[in-house]
Amino acid sequence: MYAIAETSMFIRARIELPAGLKLATQDFREGWNFVVNKDARLLEKKILKRGWNYIRFADGWLCSGVGETPQSAVGNALNLALRQVSPHFNAVEVDHVEWTQYPWFFLVRVMVNPYRIQKGAIVPVLDDAIPLETALRPRRLPLDAAALFPNFSSAMPMLKEMLVLSRSSQTRVQ
Repeated sequence: MYAIAETSMFIRARIELPAGLKLATQDFREGWNFVVNKDARLLEKKILKRGWNYIRFADGWLCSGVGETPQSAVGNALNLALRQVSPHFNAVEVDHVEWTQYPWFFLVRVMVNPYRIQKGAIVPVLDDAIPLETALRPRRLPLDAAALFPNFSSAMPMLKEMLVLSRSSQTRVQ
């Protein structure tokens, strides 16, 4: 079983690594390998020492998972997170792990950061290399939103009244 914690590393199964860099890995899921007994900082030092680059592109993303144990929930959250990683990233660091215990299961939130390990310093810019969270910005209302939607603020009391009326009609029916 994997002992996945913060600063754990995952690399793609078919990644080119610097000559002489031997990593003990275990198969994880869907083309990813878990790097055994190496945290991200140690791996970064070894890669840079051999003249390669270890590039972090952007802030990562948060995924959740559930399981019967904390580690199974972490594995499920990572499975979801690794599916979202663009093929242009070949390494992922687990940045944050937070779990909550419920009576019959554990809920885990995991933050992962994408990396690229490569020889040269020049990184090709690709549209699909941007993580999903960065690509989709939250939409904001236009500055003249009050003019566009004049009845918006008056709708809330109406909705509240409808909710109260529907509750009272349900109690009479029973």
